[in-house]
Amino acid sequence: MLTTVRRWTRDLIFKFPDGLARLGIVDREKGEEAFDLAVPAMVTGGMRTILRFADFFMVSLAVGEVGVAALEFGFQYYFVAFGLALALTSGTISVVSRFKGAGEDARADLAIKQSLWLSLAISIPLAAVSWVYAEPLIDVLTNDPETIAKGAIYLQIVMLAAAPRFWSMTAARALAGAGDTRTPMYVRLVTLPTNVALNAVLIFGLFGFPELGVAGAAWGTAIANTLAAAIFFGIFLSGRWAVGLRVRGTQFDASILKELVRVATPLAGTRLAQTFSRFPFLFVLGALGTPVVAAYAIGRRVILLAMMPAWGYSTASSTLVGQAIGAGEDREATEYGWQTLRIALATQMLIAVVLVALARPITLAFGAESVGLTVDFIRMFGLSVAGFSVSRVMRGGLRGAGDTRWPLYGTFTGTVVVRLPIAFVALPAGVVSLTVAGYTLDPGLGLGVGAVFAAILADMYVRAGVNLFRFRSGEWQRVARESGVGADADPDAAD
Repeated sequence: MLTTVRRWTRDLIFKFPDGLARLGIVDREKGEEAFDLAVPAMVTGGMRTILRFADFFMVSLAVGEVGVAALEFGFQYYFVAFGLALALTSGTISVVSRFKGAGEDARADLAIKQSLWLSLAISIPLAAVSWVYAEPLIDVLTNDPETIAKGAIYLQIVMLAAAPRFWSMTAARALAGAGDTRTPMYVRLVTLPTNVALNAVLIFGLFGFPELGVAGAAWGTAIANTLAAAIFFGIFLSGRWAVGLRVRGTQFDASILKELVRVATPLAGTRLAQTFSRFPFLFVLGALGTPVVAAYAIGRRVILLAMMPAWGYSTASSTLVGQAIGAGEDREATEYGWQTLRIALATQMLIAVVLVALARPITLAFGAESVGLTVDFIRMFGLSVAGFSVSRVMRGGLRGAGDTRWPLYGTFTGTVVVRLPIAFVALPAGVVSLTVAGYTLDPGLGLGVGAVFAAILADMYVRAGVNLFRFRSGEWQRVARESGVGADADPDAAD
């Protein structure tokens, strides 16, 4: 019965790429391959979004605004660690996919071991710093003593599981690099609901457990992350999957470690640029008033439903491009990149059109006070979906080939060079001023929300343009060959 339901569900879902193929939008075989890899990653991303929503909702009920603020500030630092983990695991999927494409299974397994050691070297110091300096870190963001205290507790506890979290993400990306995105989804189908249940029990003090509030949210997340790490560890030790963790034998390989770091470092810069640019941008929104902040927050969360598939298709692009380029099939790798982009755009634009059309009823369902402003934000974000899709999917293809510098250039240009200067002209004159060598610079021109819209759209499409230009140039194929990983790799380049 279960097998029949699963087959029926799969057949129903795959009518989408089949329909696109009939319309001539995508190649049937490559479109279905990309869709098959992307769907489990979409499910995992959706569940993670629901988890974050549940955390904030439950803390709001149990603790109130102070608890929500504490969670938000603590999570900002946790997100820095999360971004570094994503960068490292992007290196993992890149290297593993190319080794698997070249048929070098033992080297793929060794790459996983190098990723594990590297994740421990990064995550353990981060956890130690968070434990010792939690209060000063939260104090940077707020001057409310209660919020600082609760935020510090959350940060200290949740970062205790930084190493397990790094390993879980490494394991999931390694499996994806081998073409398996379902196993990570199944693990998350167990651990993410467990996370929500633990948080509820510990936040509210259910079933005889103490009522821990913000600390309960942290403990629930830390325990669930540790559980996920244990499950992945068992999977990799079993030897029954496409990749594994070989405890014995070689522990370090300088060439693989060098390639992991080479791929991950620009991606770490990308993540950090995105993370730290949020603070001045949120300052601009705050200066324009609470209604603007609220409308932005609701609009962004609504349109995430259309943006979320890009993460799945980005993973699919990395896997398919990486495996093809690792096998020395440059033309196939290029075609996989374009076909994945086509089905990604079709998926996301369809969702975006529906959300934009329903912007007003969705806004009313959220109970937004500034209905018109919130509707405008949803529609503006809808216009950004195509740019977001192109940026993410092309970045995934470049990542699969190990070419990660250009996505960094695109993110830095879009976020720092374009978005922030445009956003600052939204401010009234005199809100921000900078004096250098006797000259005072006041970027505020009082252009208001229109400048904020322009800043967001320009950022999205600049990033998309840079990544698209790089993929179209084909230079990423040369980068892949010079990496020393893959069938046509230049062995001298890795030395």
